[in-house]
Order: sequence, then C-alpha cells, then structure tokens
Amino acid sequence: MKTMAENIRLTKSDRIHVWWRSQFLQGSWNYERMQNGGWCYSLIPAIKKLYTNKDDQIAALKRHMEFYNTHPYVSSPVTGVVLALEEERANGAPIDDVAIQGVKVGMMGPLAGVGDPVFWFTVRPILGALGASLALTGSILGPIIFFVAWNIIRMAFMWYTQEFGYKAGSKITEDLSGGLLQSVTKGASILGMFILGSLVNRWVSVKFTPVVSSIKQSAGAYIDWDKLPKGAAGIKEALSEQASGMSLDQTKVTTLQQNLDSLIPGLAALLLTLFCMWLLKKKVSPIVVILGLFVVGVVFHVIHLM
Repeated sequence: MKTMAENIRLTKSDRIHVWWRSQFLQGSWNYERMQNGGWCYSLIPAIKKLYTNKDDQIAALKRHMEFYNTHPYVSSPVTGVVLALEEERANGAPIDDVAIQGVKVGMMGPLAGVGDPVFWFTVRPILGALGASLALTGSILGPIIFFVAWNIIRMAFMWYTQEFGYKAGSKITEDLSGGLLQSVTKGASILGMFILGSLVNRWVSVKFTPVVSSIKQSAGAYIDWDKLPKGAAGIKEALSEQASGMSLDQTKVTTLQQNLDSLIPGLAALLLTLFCMWLLKKKVSPIVVILGLFVVGVVFHVIHLM
C-alpha cells in the first residue's frame, strides 16, 4: 500500500521552483506527446515534496507524461490547478488520475486559443514596434527595452496566473462533490471554443478558383490602359479611376469563391474545420487528417479547383 504525506503543503518557495522550471516547457517538445516532457519536468519539485515514497513519485511522474500541449505562457494556470490537486491527493483526498488528467485536458485546449491573440498578436507586436522605433533613431535602448519588458511581462503573468490557478484549485478540491470542477472545465471549454471559432476565418484559408461567369464590360466601366498617359501621370490616373470604382480589366470574371463570400464569408473554412472536428471525434488520427488535407489540397490545385 502506498504511503502518502499527511498535512503537507507546498510552500511559496516550492511553487517558485515549479514556476522557474515551467519557463522551459517546450525544451523537450516532441511530435508524439508534444510538451509532456517539459510539463513533467516543471512539476518534479512539487512531486518530490508531496510524495516521500518512491513508488508514489514514479506514479505521479508517469501520469504527467501523458499528452500535453497548450500555449507555453497560459500553461501556468493549469500548472497551479494541478499543483493544488496533487497537494490534496497527497493529503488523502479522493482525487484519482482521471480527475487530474481531465483538468489538464479541459483547460489546456481552451487556453491555447487565448495565448496566441494576447501574446503573439498583441503584446509582442506592440513592444516590438516600440523597440524598433527607438532602434531606428540609433538608440541602443530599443532592443534592450523590448527584451526586458517582454520577459518581465511574460514571467510576471506566468507567476501570478500560476498562483491564481493554485488558489482556484484549492477551492475546487474543497467542492469535488459539488460540481465546481465540472463548472470550471465547462466554462473554460466554452470560452476556448468561442475564441477558436472567431479565429477560424483567419487561420483557415480555402479558395475555390473555378470561374462562374465572364462578362465583357461596356466602355467607361473599366480602365482603358491604352489611353492613359505615360509615366507617373498614367499611374496616378489609373489609381484615381480604380478608386472611383472602375474595373482593371475589360472582362469581369466572377469565381465560385467570390459567390460564396457574397453569401457567407468564410463558410468553406468553417465547414472544413467542422469536418476535421468530426473526423477527430470519430477517432481518426490527426496525422491521417493532416496528410489527407495535404493530398486533397495538391490534387484540387492540379485540377484547378482550388
């Protein structure tokens, strides 16, 4: 029978060790289980503190070597919640491997959709623009400010969100029978799906190239390039005529994609995303889905469908 430590708590120092190790979450990234190595590595100080029996330590490490993948910075609240669950489990709470893995899976997916827009598309471009503007003036402060500010923001965010997750996880463990855990994971899933849904049109690009109609336009509806003056004056006049609504060519070509966009922009991308989700729900391997999309894309391009 496994022996577990009683009334043992993770100190702030223990949590700082975990936080520091989590900076290297992607240090052993792999295609099979992705960030599982870095995730397990970050939890080692807590596991050693909570479980004094070697068999219990091995069991804890094994359950945290399962698949794990999310944005490296928003992984911190997941870490905090898991630390709280492991702490309560070590003190005898009825928390099994399924519950801990369920929290990880329920949170890592939704949070992954939050990290990219916040960090890659907002914070970093703003700091990069600030640093670049200073660097263009010849100031050495440009790259220094970018490097320092970026790391202060991300490291502070990771620490405080880990602490938030740890405190929230403690509340979850106090109400395991009340459905709080289910409510947290459900809320995180809804938020993640909302964000991912809003980004489908940006991340997924589907363009159908077949021509639906080709209409020859009357004079005055298009730019007559032969009658434009030469040089800069001609370019200026062409831009002015285009701005007024005139077409670049005498023949107006309408493609299938333009018709679809006029009905519901991004419809093809949404349907493709839903189809991939359906395949994954049917236990089709993600590798098979990726290869299938690659093959279909090449074939459709060769036959001029896309």
